Amino acid sequence: MDREPHLKGATPAPVEVLFVVLPDTLLLDLAGPAEAFRLANQALQRRGQPAAFRLRYVGPQPQVVSSVGLALDKLEPLPTQLAAPSWVLLLGRPGDVLQVLRRQRPWLTTRDWLSRTLWPQVSAPASPHRLLTVCVGALLAADAGLIGTRRCTTHHELLDDLARLAPQAQVLANRVFVEDGPLLSSAGITAGIDLALHCIAQHCGDALAATVAQVMVAADRRGTQDPQRSPLLAFRNHLHPAVHRVQEAVCEQPGADWSAEALSAVAHVTPRQLTRLFREHTGLTPRAYVEHVRISLAQQALRRGASGQQAAHLAGFSSDRQWRRAHARRGGRAPAGGH
Repeated sequence: MDREPHLKGATPAPVEVLFVVLPDTLLLDLAGPAEAFRLANQALQRRGQPAAFRLRYVGPQPQVVSSVGLALDKLEPLPTQLAAPSWVLLLGRPGDVLQVLRRQRPWLTTRDWLSRTLWPQVSAPASPHRLLTVCVGALLAADAGLIGTRRCTTHHELLDDLARLAPQAQVLANRVFVEDGPLLSSAGITAGIDLALHCIAQHCGDALAATVAQVMVAADRRGTQDPQRSPLLAFRNHLHPAVHRVQEAVCEQPGADWSAEALSAVAHVTPRQLTRLFREHTGLTPRAYVEHVRISLAQQALRRGASGQQAAHLAGFSSDRQWRRAHARRGGRAPAGGH
């Protein structure tokens, strides 16, 4: 599902992120994605931009005890109407399927709310809402009859159970998360963080998601195993802060005059030291990384229907000719769509 990035200067209403909290909710399923969204807001604030997400915690009971024995209090009631846009997260619980699907009152209340109140709003045409599931959350969605024929996944120990609960669904194994329309399902535990980063990238851009991943020490962001992962996420599976600073700056302002001196100023190291660090942690020189980002952005613009000249300008090249030269240095053919 395509989403417009949360662009600088724009002031859209923040996304309402609703965590549905039941008794025995796995604390990491809740805290991991919540911290990712919080850190995204923090990064936006540092850039002088408004928060993109408003976190809320809802449930059929005002207080529950989590999987690790920590009491969670002051939960909001399950809402009858969603503000636009809203992302609703169904979280995991410990135990095998017989323990999870005891269908006690909180589960039954939430199941009824999902089918009667939430899903009609989420699945409506052009709805801005989404349903995200982490681990056992997919089983709750299936028990409520929400999955239908969609593609989905869950924790590897529960895949067969998900298939029995949603017999028409395409249950996919060996996936960190799966996106099919308004339904996004993840394998659970730390995969909930990957799902949150994916949603942050779609809404706020890959550069911001990469910043959040770095702060969370999630060095290797995992995806849906789709070969079309954003090229802006390439060469980011390391932990060096100076290199990350440069990569974030280049992704945010690809058209800036990125001389060796300008790049080293961002990194707070000498140009020679920066080149050594880049080679060690990415296998590229700083200049090659700048060209990688610009070429990737130009190719994305071409796929959206831009002309070669427009694509070169949007990507930060001074001209279509400069783009072609950079492309040739990487051993590529002349870009399609250019003039």
